[in-house]
Amino acid sequence: MTVATALKAYRISAWVTGVGLLLLTFYAMPAKYLFGDPRPVALIGMVHGFLYMIYIVCTLILAERCRWKPVFAVVILAAGTIPVASFVAERKVTRKVQAEHLAPAGP
Repeated sequence: MTVATALKAYRISAWVTGVGLLLLTFYAMPAKYLFGDPRPVALIGMVHGFLYMIYIVCTLILAERCRWKPVFAVVILAAGTIPVASFVAERKVTRKVQAEHLAPAGP
């Protein structure tokens, strides 16, 4: 898998995971604790957990291809557990990978 392909997979998984976490945090949790309906948490929580596992795999593949330091990879992995953080991390990672690995070669 090329760096460009790994980056694309990471970006998609980051956005999907982020949207899932936002749904869990701002829809399912209030539905459970304010309205007494635990079904959205059960469904969205399970889906988010599955999507987060995909996010982990995509992040680790990209980290390996780009030879990230382990601490940076762990921080990016943790971004999938904090609402809105996956979107911020995705932008930072995209800029970093494009600058370091996908930039056109000089003359």
